[in-house]
Amino acid sequence: MARQGTLVVIEGIDGTGKSTLVRGLAEFCGRGALPFVTSREPTNGPWGQRLRESAAHERLDLADELDLFLKDRAEHVRDFINPSLAAGKIVLLDRYYFSTAAYQGARGADPNAILAMNEAFAPVPDLVLLLDADPAVSGGRIIDRAGRADSFEDAAYQVAVRRIFLSLKRPFIRVIDAARSPADVLAKCLPHFTAVLERKDGEERSTD
Repeated sequence: MARQGTLVVIEGIDGTGKSTLVRGLAEFCGRGALPFVTSREPTNGPWGQRLRESAAHERLDLADELDLFLKDRAEHVRDFINPSLAAGKIVLLDRYYFSTAAYQGARGADPNAILAMNEAFAPVPDLVLLLDADPAVSGGRIIDRAGRADSFEDAAYQVAVRRIFLSLKRPFIRVIDAARSPADVLAKCLPHFTAVLERKDGEERSTD
């Protein structure tokens, strides 16, 4: 399927403000009359629902969990991401396969193998905004909003996940200090976001 749109992914450990940033970028696109869609992973599809249930109750073993993430993402790519990109839209994602590499990597899987496994079928982003914060800060936000942490949000586990996130090397990843206010985080992200849109627009013009 031809790709004409722009794929922007928001990543980071729990409590770093990913959903808030997606909303901020969506509002920016709306003000500029830019065509966009938003989504998140795990999705609300059958595989994603099973993952959410496991996080809230008894977590699946590593192999089963990874298998569900891959099934959920394959469906998401086929039914939502690729069609949206083919329609020329900006796709704003709250989590993608980098989270799988970091979270399953912290359980013992090979993060690079997970990246390769996903990039065999999932489109590579134009931009990843990696929101970074000390788990002591982000963990407090989780407790404030939910009253408790689920099995993906354990503090020691988040330290390991953060370490893997920061080790991921891709030219399109931009690390953003998420300890700031939501307005400051958005302000730091917008130059990276608009630069990607301008580059994509220039590429499109050069092919006309």
